[in-house]
This record gives sequence, C-alpha cells and structure tokens, in this order.
Amino acid sequence: MTNLPFSPLHLTRLDTPDTTRLELHGDLDHYCAEVLLQAVERVLADQAGLRDLHLHCAGLTAVDSVGLSALLMIRRRTGAAQVRLHIEKRPLRLDRLLELTGTLDYLTTPEAGAQHTSSTPKQRSAASEEAIPARPGTTDSV
Repeated sequence: MTNLPFSPLHLTRLDTPDTTRLELHGDLDHYCAEVLLQAVERVLADQAGLRDLHLHCAGLTAVDSVGLSALLMIRRRTGAAQVRLHIEKRPLRLDRLLELTGTLDYLTTPEAGAQHTSSTPKQRSAASEEAIPARPGTTDSV
C-alpha cells in the first residue's frame, strides 16, 4: 500500500427543504474532485425542491485544474436542474485561479445558474468595427 501525498477532501452536508450547504475541507484536486462531483449529483437527485446549493470553501487548502473542472461541471449540472450555485467563502488562491481562467463570473453569479434565457448572442455590426493595421505604421487592415 502506498501513502499518497495529499490531504483528502472532507465534505459536510447541511440540508433544509430548499437549500443544501456543502462545506469543503482539504484539497479539491485530481485525487478528490470526483468526491465532490458525486456528492453534488446525490444532492441534485435527492432534493426535489432544491433551489440553492451553497459550496462553503473556507476550508479548501488547494484547487488544481481537475478541481476547477469539477466546479465547472457542478455549475452546468446545477444550471440544468434550475438550482442556483453559490460558491462562498472562497480562499484568495481560488479567486485568483477563477480570475486567471476567466471563470469567476460564470461560477459566482448564482442567478445565471437558475435562469434559462433564450437570448441570442449579440451580433457585431460591421459599421461599428474599426480597421486595425496589420503592421504598425501601415494602412493595411486585417
């Protein structure tokens, strides 16, 4: 048996009729991300009237790319289930990771998770675009 150099992820689950709070303690990494994903899947399956899922992250010690991938999957699953996702008490390192990867707004805007809008992407008007020279000092446009 090999001892792996990681601290396991421990989850604490607190339920009310329309809200579940999962408290995360430890590392959300390639060793443990599946534990969180499975716990969220159980919550979504067990709680028929669930409106809000709160992930309380104050006890997280590390998050790697697989942990981020799990958070993104959770966001997709809660959105599909019309459940608002709240990622709370985020450690500074988690916020930095979310900012660097461009996922901060996607993961931390709870209203987006529970609303399905039929809005179409905005079309750019050719009249509002400005020609950018291909080379500095030239009038060639891209």
